[in-house]
Amino acid sequence: MSTVPTMDRWRGRVALVTGASSGIGAAVAKQLVQHGMKVVGCARNYERIQELATECQQSGYTGLLVPYKCDLSNEEEILSMFSAITKQHGGVDVCVNNAGLAYPDSLLSGKTSSWSTMLQVNVIALSICTREAYQSMRERNVNDGHIININSMSGHCVTPAADVHFYSATKYAVTALTEGLRQELHEANTQIRATCISPGLVCTEFHSRMYTQNPEKGSAFGSVKCLEAIDVSSAVMYVLSAPPHVQIGDIQMRHVEQKL
Repeated sequence: MSTVPTMDRWRGRVALVTGASSGIGAAVAKQLVQHGMKVVGCARNYERIQELATECQQSGYTGLLVPYKCDLSNEEEILSMFSAITKQHGGVDVCVNNAGLAYPDSLLSGKTSSWSTMLQVNVIALSICTREAYQSMRERNVNDGHIININSMSGHCVTPAADVHFYSATKYAVTALTEGLRQELHEANTQIRATCISPGLVCTEFHSRMYTQNPEKGSAFGSVKCLEAIDVSSAVMYVLSAPPHVQIGDIQMRHVEQKL
């Protein structure tokens, strides 16, 4: 007998979405609130999450968006955030590791500081949030939680563009970390699931932020056919609505006109 996909079992439960102030993170947070979840949305830009929370409330969504200011490059702030979630909301049932950034620093001439920041946010912070989310689930005997890493097609293929080679390396790490997490969860004899979602180019602020020092290059992506943030968010909903016994390892998605 087939099981109809539904988000009903997540209603009233707690999700953490990192990088929730804009783009994919904001779209994910908004849809989870629509489905009745209590969502802790974190980012450095607290005010933008507050605006999104007000929008959700005015729209009459059944869930709640709780803004939280957190610099993911600082482990103490991450740990403080998880502590606050535990005290105020019980703990995390779903963790969406969405926050990520890129600097256009090539392997031959890039700045060490840029490489370090990309590693810290894209890899280390993701791993810290994963660890803390799992510990939160284990302490409360939550056996059906879900950890979702927003990856990238750059985590599966190296594009011939020096600007993104180090960024791509961090996303290859996310691919490996997600599969490693799946294996460790299996060894831990838990039904907690691990998934990564790997979009191609998405119409967000990502590229304009990446090319802050070269706005013309960043705006060039405006002429390229891209996915919308809601497309990626819908993939997150699909993953969460799958029956508890279904393990979806990776969703790779791109605009039909994107070559790589």
